[in-house]
Amino acid sequence: MGTIIDVDKTPIYGANVIIQGTTIGTTTDFDGKYTLKVPTSATSLTFSYLGFTTKTVLIENRSVINVTLEASSAELDEIVIVGFGSQKKISVVGAVSTMASEDLRSANTTISSSLAGNVAGIIGVQRSGQPGADGASFYIRGVATYSGVSNPLILLDGVEISQGDLNSLSPEVIESVSVLKDATATAVYGTRGANGVLIVATKTGKNLDKPRINVRVQSQFTMPTSTPEFVGGVEYMELYNEAVTQRGTGEILFSQDKINGTRDGLNQYVFPNVDWYDAMFNDFADNQEINVSVQGGGKKVGYFMNATMNNQNGMLKKFDVNSYDNNINVRKFTFQNNIDADLSSTTKVALKLNTQLRYYNGPSTNVQSIFSSVMNTNPVVFPMYYPLEEGADPRDLMYGGKSGGAVNDGFENPFASMTRGYTDNFQSTVLATFTGEQKLDFITEGLVFKGLASFKNWSTTTVTRSKGYNQYELGSYQVNADGTYDYSLNQVGAAQSISLGTSTATSGDRRFYMQPSIEYKKSFDKHEVSGLLLYNQTEYLINSPYDLSSSLPERRMGYAGRVTYDFDNRYLFEANFGYNGSENFAKGNRFGFFPSVGAGYVISNEKYFEGLTDVIDVLKIRASWGKVGNDRIGGARFPYLSDIDLNGSGFTTGVEQTTNYSGPVYNQFANTGISWETAEKLDIGLQLDLINGFKFNIDYFREKRDNIFVDISTTIPTVFGTSGTNVYANLGEVLNKGFDFSLQYDKQIGEDFFISSRGTFTFARNKVLVNNEPAYSDFPNLSAVGYPIGTQLGYKAERLFIDQAEVDNSPVQQLGGFVSAGDIKYTDVTGDGIINSDDRVRMGNPAIPEIVYGLSTSIRYKKLDLSFLLQGVARTSFFTSGFHPFGSQGVRNVLQWVADDHYSASNPDIYAAYPKLSKLDNGNNTQNSTYWLEDGSFLKLRSAELGYNIGNTRIFLSGYNLLTFSKFKKWDPEQGGGSGLSYPTQSIFNLGVQLKFN
Repeated sequence: MGTIIDVDKTPIYGANVIIQGTTIGTTTDFDGKYTLKVPTSATSLTFSYLGFTTKTVLIENRSVINVTLEASSAELDEIVIVGFGSQKKISVVGAVSTMASEDLRSANTTISSSLAGNVAGIIGVQRSGQPGADGASFYIRGVATYSGVSNPLILLDGVEISQGDLNSLSPEVIESVSVLKDATATAVYGTRGANGVLIVATKTGKNLDKPRINVRVQSQFTMPTSTPEFVGGVEYMELYNEAVTQRGTGEILFSQDKINGTRDGLNQYVFPNVDWYDAMFNDFADNQEINVSVQGGGKKVGYFMNATMNNQNGMLKKFDVNSYDNNINVRKFTFQNNIDADLSSTTKVALKLNTQLRYYNGPSTNVQSIFSSVMNTNPVVFPMYYPLEEGADPRDLMYGGKSGGAVNDGFENPFASMTRGYTDNFQSTVLATFTGEQKLDFITEGLVFKGLASFKNWSTTTVTRSKGYNQYELGSYQVNADGTYDYSLNQVGAAQSISLGTSTATSGDRRFYMQPSIEYKKSFDKHEVSGLLLYNQTEYLINSPYDLSSSLPERRMGYAGRVTYDFDNRYLFEANFGYNGSENFAKGNRFGFFPSVGAGYVISNEKYFEGLTDVIDVLKIRASWGKVGNDRIGGARFPYLSDIDLNGSGFTTGVEQTTNYSGPVYNQFANTGISWETAEKLDIGLQLDLINGFKFNIDYFREKRDNIFVDISTTIPTVFGTSGTNVYANLGEVLNKGFDFSLQYDKQIGEDFFISSRGTFTFARNKVLVNNEPAYSDFPNLSAVGYPIGTQLGYKAERLFIDQAEVDNSPVQQLGGFVSAGDIKYTDVTGDGIINSDDRVRMGNPAIPEIVYGLSTSIRYKKLDLSFLLQGVARTSFFTSGFHPFGSQGVRNVLQWVADDHYSASNPDIYAAYPKLSKLDNGNNTQNSTYWLEDGSFLKLRSAELGYNIGNTRIFLSGYNLLTFSKFKKWDPEQGGGSGLSYPTQSIFNLGVQLKFN
């Protein structure tokens, strides 16, 4: 028995202890302690751990052996996963950020939500907290194209996966994450690497006497980060009467009797006052997760197995009006099984299996539309439902309603929409990857042949059962002597069937991938060279094709190569190429060549630098240049071919317009000249590691995207006959540039205290250089050229009008609705005395943040550990919309902040938060403008965790989305624009235990 520590006296968890000359061994626990039965014949023990120099110690009849391991030259020995292989960290000249599995540990349930702020170069936001749809959208160094495909390539053990597959992985499965950001790192992926690459490597087996078993069990409860606040029924009616009165539109006002009856709560059916949000949604939900992993093996065979069960519940309340539960429930089962074998001293094989099973249950109505309907239903329009009459069918609930709307001559009842049916969905994903490696030293030393073959299948089956619902509205009522009420009801619209109907849908896809390669690596004194030549081929098919195009396999093929040279760990050089073929282009354009070169200089390894080595450990500069390609044109295929519908379309012609003909119709015009969208990337980087524990990395990047795919039919005059026909071309250009850096500090203070902190900062700004748009010679303010992708158009709002005299003496605002005192006053940008759509300008920042930053810190004191992540975004904005009081049909609810600060006779504030109320949407006041433009910046305490170690057990308490600091207060700014009425992002609180068995 004994304890293993490092030179700073920090216990090393997971260090290997092996009886020399055998496979008998064990690993250390959280406190660095180990226990091992040693036969009398044993003479020595070997102690090892990644990043430390292996040490062999004689036993010499001792029962306690404590060992201090010294860190190896980390920069010389640390391995980094790069494109189609791995390299020593010191020799990497590309922009590659790495992340260990420990950094992914979070109270959140998705890997994608753990990247932004932890990894320099990642820009990401989480827009929703809905179970099963709570992953973050993330981009590598922002967005550089508007062709429709801007997400990075995600690889699991070398095989492409979806973001959903990534989010199904648990941190225990992952060995490391590498983010490839520049051309040197991504050019070898050719057509797939234009938007960056995220590589996930899973754990493999280890040579252990006993298997290493880890168990994690945790229970969560979640609650919205913020909830919208609406007015009550009385205030709603008073605001409605105010809107009608001050506009003089003549609608019938709410009577004082109804207002008083609602205020006094006389009868919930005669005087309804429904808080729809509170009535339909719970304050919190509970989740559970169990993870079990087993790792082990011997000299010849190693294995790693992991199983994860995750159960997530939604916020929707359960009501005893049906036999089914409408709440969202997502159960996920994920299995990872890796086995590797050394068939001989020169031959290795490995099989990796990833299986995901997902069960979803929820309402038949789209969840987002349920939240929207809550916004669009005021508290007094009708009750949730009326009591059933004696002897009535209990399934035929008498839902509240109001005639005159568009839903069966009525208005949507949110409660009825939520409870009218349910949806069951089952998804399964199977990914099998087989790899082999054969040394070819008999040809020349250092030559290796490798092969990879994979098959992935995803399938989904959905069953939806739903019924109609019958609504009733109050007819007449009378008050009895005892204060009770008698009332009559009238049915709204036609009677609906209350029998559950069934609909089903199946879908899926499958992908075959193969990748043979030849690699060479050799050291000659101070020289080290390596080479790679690789072929890859992909075939993608849809399991349930729906037309000719979808029934055809989607195929891509390519070659990749790399040459590296390293002289004495000082002078570094690398050249890469990708040569890829795509089905989307005609002969002559079908193949694209994408080269890259990079160089690095490790200044700290020069002799003249020796005087500074007691301060600086590593000082390296590097630069790279290259091109990468993209062949994805949104969802379109074969843009070089014509697509003609022979069934045609009818049309009428002739002098009297009495002659009818029909004929074929073009769905797509051919463009045989269309070719690759290309990105030219430049990166310059600096790495500085100090002896005192500070590590600093910074990169400047610049990317010019050319030949961006666009559908130019939108700008071709309709007289040319292209209306409704796709016409694809290489037209767009975008410039994207910025920088990202990370600063890390690790320090052991005394024997018991250790701190590690890492800060990251990413700034990425793009600019449209060429866009598919009219010339805009008369109205340059409408052009998107010169602005970031996604910068929206809006009107410049000055304030609210003071009085009618100001309205009469201002430019005419032709935006619809009312224009009077208390309405929004806009700037006449064109100066023609009229304000219309020509006066819009580009405003605000893009919805995807230009800046993302984070600070993660881990502290350990004896058996206690504490970690947290502060993460924020900046330079992002959005428009609020779809919330305006009373809506287009006069029944929408009113948010409390509108009631608190709007223009009125009693509050004639020309800078009020909301203009004068209108019974219906006032077109003048609902336009996108600076009045509704909001700053989406925020800083969050994204996660925090407190743990306590007792031997092989760790108890922890963690949280996610704990605090939010932002100028925007109406809802969580991370949700983005709109009305705020979507499934809210969640704060997560988690209590769990980790167990380790050796």
